[in-house]
Amino acid sequence: MSTVAAGSPVQVERSEGICTVTLARPPVNALDDALVDALQSAVAAASADRDLSVLHLRSSARVFCAGADLALMQRSIRTPGGVEEMLALVGRLQELAWCIERSPLVSIAEIGGAALGGGFELALACDLRIAAQEAKVGLPEAALGLLAAAGGTQRLTRLAGPGIARRLILGAETVDGATAERLGLVQWSLPRAELAPVARALAERIATLPRAATGAAKQCIAAAQDEGRDGFAEEIAHTRRLYRHPVTRARVAAFLARSPR
Repeated sequence: MSTVAAGSPVQVERSEGICTVTLARPPVNALDDALVDALQSAVAAASADRDLSVLHLRSSARVFCAGADLALMQRSIRTPGGVEEMLALVGRLQELAWCIERSPLVSIAEIGGAALGGGFELALACDLRIAAQEAKVGLPEAALGLLAAAGGTQRLTRLAGPGIARRLILGAETVDGATAERLGLVQWSLPRAELAPVARALAERIATLPRAATGAAKQCIAAAQDEGRDGFAEEIAHTRRLYRHPVTRARVAAFLARSPR
């Protein structure tokens, strides 16, 4: 089922446990308040839908997302209130990224083209990233005298380590999808012509897994990166709940029935 509001900068389709959110603000999906609003609404609605287990972010254009809207950046330089307007957008991008990261859904970013600045920060908030080898990704804000402040410095450092984060952020470096895979920025890279069907197949495979299990796994993985949480205790607590879950019980029973005795 597809839902597209007239003039909306995103297209939303729900099918077989997957919510596909397609960025559709030509030409480069520049981030502005309207696009952030639409993405926030789509993520919140998908997360609340118990029939969904995967959030698949992609673009209708060759570019995934080229970052902040240039007109907004111009106002931030030229007008007295522009800086606060830009800071408000950055804060909202942080909130959007948190919503994606904390969603019970497994999130996949399908990066077919450039994902730069805020666009790459959006992808970094996802659990999984699959990129075209020809795509360009990075956080080049330092070249403009700026900072990747929508969570980019934090998530990239956690993901790839401080050495790679320093290389890319301090050097304002962009890399192609194949290099991004080697550096650990994305989990898969492949030719652009193969990207869409492989990304869809990945989403479909994950959608066959119980949402309760993948959601619990996300929580435990997050705990492993938080010194204030006891990830081992959380594993036990989630496992207790899962053994009582009707879907788990049915799957375990079916598995045992097939197993040789």
